[in-house]
Amino acid sequence: MSHEGPGDPPTDRESPVGAPVIRGDPSVTGQRPEEAVEFDPDDPESLETAAETVRQFASDAAGEADTVFMLRGAAACAALVRGEGSYKAAAERAGGEATVAFIRKWSRVHDLPRSIRKHVAMGEIAPTAAKHIARVAGAARLQLAWAVLDHDMTVRQVRSVASDVNDGTPVDEALAAEGVTLGELTMELPPEVYRELRRRAALEDVEPDEIVATALERRFRQD
Repeated sequence: MSHEGPGDPPTDRESPVGAPVIRGDPSVTGQRPEEAVEFDPDDPESLETAAETVRQFASDAAGEADTVFMLRGAAACAALVRGEGSYKAAAERAGGEATVAFIRKWSRVHDLPRSIRKHVAMGEIAPTAAKHIARVAGAARLQLAWAVLDHDMTVRQVRSVASDVNDGTPVDEALAAEGVTLGELTMELPPEVYRELRRRAALEDVEPDEIVATALERRFRQD
């Protein structure tokens, strides 16, 4: 099992399907671990609960505004797909307004890495944006998610970038087309650190971001 770092960060979910890793974290959702429903795709009773949850989730579009409701629905979608063996079978089991496309989209959201799902749960990445981030694979998935956080991208922009990346455009070029520079963010440093950063940059004749990047790379290699 890999761990997040600069060389090989995880771009997919590492915890078991249906496990309430984020939903059970009170610091993120305010929900106690015992309150978070876990869906076990290998347990018939749990799978029936997942089917009922997906059916309710699909019929309540307004529920997307509730991050706990949304994450629970996404987990139910993923567990139902795993238990039934296909998106089509999952949709048939859930019934109601739960279409194949609906279940596929939300299963992908559930499969996002924890680092992204945490920001979705906290409301910093809109669920509608998360659905488009989930369409992107590999490192570009993380890069798009962080660009959303750092540049307050609209859902339309996220959708456009995701489509361009899936059509073969490098993620940095796709973001640039939307006026977003990959890797650019604003940081606030303690005054004494800022003062020393500027002093070192001037003496070494480099830009401050070069010193910061070098320091962070060294720090991440130690983790």
